[in-house]
Amino acid sequence: MILFWSSLAASVLAVVGCGYLITAAILVGRIACGRAPACPAATPAVTVLKPLHGDEPGLFDNLTSFCVQDYSGRMQIVCGVQDADDAVIAVVERLREVEADRDLDLVVEAKMHGLNRKVSNLVNMAPRIRHDVVVVADSDMRVNRDYLSRVVAALAEPGIGAVTCLYYGVGVTGIWARLGALIINAQFLPSVVVGLALGLARPCFGSTLALRRATLAEIGGFRPFADCLADDYAMGEALRAHGCKISIPSFAVAHICTQTSLRELWRQQLRWGRTIRSIDPPGYAGSIVSHALPWALIAALLGAGSTALLPAAGIAVVAIACRMARLRPPPAGVLACPGVRSIVVRHFRFQLSELAGKLERPPLPDGCGRGLGG
Repeated sequence: MILFWSSLAASVLAVVGCGYLITAAILVGRIACGRAPACPAATPAVTVLKPLHGDEPGLFDNLTSFCVQDYSGRMQIVCGVQDADDAVIAVVERLREVEADRDLDLVVEAKMHGLNRKVSNLVNMAPRIRHDVVVVADSDMRVNRDYLSRVVAALAEPGIGAVTCLYYGVGVTGIWARLGALIINAQFLPSVVVGLALGLARPCFGSTLALRRATLAEIGGFRPFADCLADDYAMGEALRAHGCKISIPSFAVAHICTQTSLRELWRQQLRWGRTIRSIDPPGYAGSIVSHALPWALIAALLGAGSTALLPAAGIAVVAIACRMARLRPPPAGVLACPGVRSIVVRHFRFQLSELAGKLERPPLPDGCGRGLGG
């Protein structure tokens, strides 16, 4: 009898999980079909801050994507490094040569202002800010040419104090990077979209944080967040505490995943898990229902030999269908280019990953041919 009721409880969790997956697929699909404004009424001068550490795979292409923006206003890019021997300095110098007409600054300063090295880097870079609009973006982000226009257009909307962007994963260094991208596309991105739809999520991402220079000064600049683990989230909460509304436009940028081993992927996921648990314990605990298939399999296992087996097996089939719905082969030519390679499981495209890819495809690295979107 205990096994029967345990199987029934697991089945209920699996049914809830199936409902969540269906809802997530619908909501992500709606965002994929939407288009954020790309032509701001005004084009204020913008400073883009890029805190850097280490010459990670794809970094040159990531930085280049910010340099080649179709933006008519003035744009300054400030790269920050803390170690004078960091190999990333050579990447920035190469970028300066290739994009010689760009206003590109490099700050090399080792001073620490707290436990968070990224925020300390931003504090060191802040004195170089020259323009009224400030955009902070992590080094592993790659964007399309209209990215800055869309962000500025969103920031110009009435009542908006800051802008952040959704992101999806693109693996460029092998199977572990592709698995990391799959986790972003099939778990992280849908959970954020569902959370926003239900009013449960208050995100602020390192993918993009755009705000006015005066607004940044109102929250004390970057220095108050030098000891925060989840600095992006903390800055978002500080902005909201000052009455700022944070906009999330209907497009996403590419997060370039570069894991090369299971250990590296595990450590990153563990770090992300700890961060989410620290800022949203109820949401972290509630995420257990988003994994419908394991609960369905547990229900079938516990229900073996009883009347619970048949419904549990049926739920397992539904869970598989929800998670792997609308499988179809990837389009020819996409897999040939590692820079935009779709997340593939057994040579089929995973549906939620495909929907994420429709949000905004990143530019192709050199030698990969013509871009797929944008």
